[in-house]
Amino acid sequence: MSKIAFTVGGLAIYWYGILVAAGFLVGLWTASRRAPQAGLPPATVADLGPWLVVGALVGSRLWYVISYWEEDFVSRPLWHVFNFRAGGLVFYGGLVGATLAAFLFARARQAPLAPLGDVLAPSIALGHAFGRVGCLINGCCHGTPTTLPWAVRYADNPPVADTGVHPTQAYEALLLLGLSAALAAQFRRRQFPGQTFALYLVAYAVIRFVVEFWRGDYGTTRVAGLKPGQAFSVFVLAAGIFLYARWRPHPSAPAAGGA
Repeated sequence: MSKIAFTVGGLAIYWYGILVAAGFLVGLWTASRRAPQAGLPPATVADLGPWLVVGALVGSRLWYVISYWEEDFVSRPLWHVFNFRAGGLVFYGGLVGATLAAFLFARARQAPLAPLGDVLAPSIALGHAFGRVGCLINGCCHGTPTTLPWAVRYADNPPVADTGVHPTQAYEALLLLGLSAALAAQFRRRQFPGQTFALYLVAYAVIRFVVEFWRGDYGTTRVAGLKPGQAFSVFVLAAGIFLYARWRPHPSAPAAGGA
């Protein structure tokens, strides 16, 4: 399947960009429908949308440029840094950027941050699944070589042009769809504000850590013996556990009896 969906006046429009945009739109739409259940007006999610888009795009691109500066950018004109259309976004960078944007939005609008995170969590997983399908078509984030029947080939990607690789993008997309459904169900019976978002961080960190064992696009880069995605997953897991413990209500200690 071609990476290019169509051209407009000689400008190529890539499936990757279309699917990432679709993921944002579907995510924001589903979150706005969920918002009233958390006591938030749908307009709050709509107003937050541009903040999230900017934060996610800047964060994900900046992370990619820093990570692959030597390989992809040092010998190219500076404008390539701003070429989003053909890929080059790192999800964890986008998550950090979007989280910061949501925090600033909540402070500026005096919106409750924990319920806002709960509303967004299932939609983040859903929108991310769209993005991973875009990665599958684009050929980025591919897996290690395999002879399994469902291996995929990328003839225009020299490192793996002559071999089949694990479709790790598809593995993660399917797991993200399951995670989105599970979080949406958990949201309806959450026990305290922030629970769904904290569980999202924990669950996605585990999913990503496991899928990374079959990722083959990092070369020899390691962080403390782990692939970069695994290393940051440990941090995200710790953040999720911390937020769960912080937001979880703690029963007041009984008053000491007097004599």
